[in-house]
Amino acid sequence: MCILQQNLSRDKTNNQDMSRSGRFGPHIVNLLSEWTEMFAYDFRDDRMMKQLRDITQRILVSFPELRKDINNLSYNLVTKLTNLKSYEENLNKIETEEQQKAHTQVVATTDLLEVCPSPLVLAQQLTHIELERLSMIGSEEFVQAFSKERVSSDVINCQDLKTTHNLESYVQWFNRLSYLVATEITSHIKKKSRVRVVEYFIDVAKECINIGMNLSAVTRLKKMWTKVNRDKLKILEHQMDPSNNFGSYRSCLKAAMWRSQGAAEDREKIVIPFFSLFVKDLYFLNEGCCSRQEDGSVNFHKCWQMAKQISDLITWQQVECPFGKIPSVINYILTTPIYKETMLSLASYECEAPDTSYDRERFKQL
Repeated sequence: MCILQQNLSRDKTNNQDMSRSGRFGPHIVNLLSEWTEMFAYDFRDDRMMKQLRDITQRILVSFPELRKDINNLSYNLVTKLTNLKSYEENLNKIETEEQQKAHTQVVATTDLLEVCPSPLVLAQQLTHIELERLSMIGSEEFVQAFSKERVSSDVINCQDLKTTHNLESYVQWFNRLSYLVATEITSHIKKKSRVRVVEYFIDVAKECINIGMNLSAVTRLKKMWTKVNRDKLKILEHQMDPSNNFGSYRSCLKAAMWRSQGAAEDREKIVIPFFSLFVKDLYFLNEGCCSRQEDGSVNFHKCWQMAKQISDLITWQQVECPFGKIPSVINYILTTPIYKETMLSLASYECEAPDTSYDRERFKQL
């Protein structure tokens, strides 16, 4: 269409055809603006970036008045990709520091309660980590993760190259938080200290209860749990009750989304989903619905449902964390050594000896 428009522009006798071709330029720029804003990471592929430059230059020939819009489009895209590169470099630094600490010390030399005595402050620092990592997940990463239908290379020049792994990085952080909570609990030999840590994490956040304290190495510590304040625990267990497909949690999420939409303060706009459930919902929506109708046409209802969920995530990603950042606490959370599965189980049996046949057999295997 760009080439056709340029040819028509040179031929003054085709004014009617030129008018009929419409103002396609602004429409294409709008499309490209939406694409580069929503799926910026597609353009980490040099071939995609070249095509973007080619088509915008062609548009400018016929529509020079769009230069400002195209410049803004390019600037915003480059800014996003630069921020992404910086973020990934920082992730690599954190991972390197984490590995170095794991090699030089088997367990942490201090505990989280010493580093951050206040549950409220820890919850705020976790919010910093969550919002940053959540914000860097590209919408296209979900498309890549769930799409089984690949376009063959003979149909399209730009093959689907996966160049971003921030969805996987977020899942790794999610798992690390689970094991960090369990490590902090089982690293204390004294039952009184373990009870104090458990109650501390109950106060930190209901998310920590679900992903950290449900690990078997912690749930089997019956003597410790008898001393824990069960009233606080029951409230959090109710919120994360898996019955009715996490009905209580979903009600809380809807309320948070409603609050966020009309909020004036940044802290009221924060919505951080229970990520494994969010991904599971997307997965079953993708697997449970056909991508095409019986007549071969695209199932746009399915596309709309998936787009709605990812659009909600994009809205949550835009929120700036309003709390003050404490680098020492964040560094501890992200890099302190944590027990892996075997060490965690051994630490658990150090805390309370095996008292069932299953536990005794498990302990022997370890």
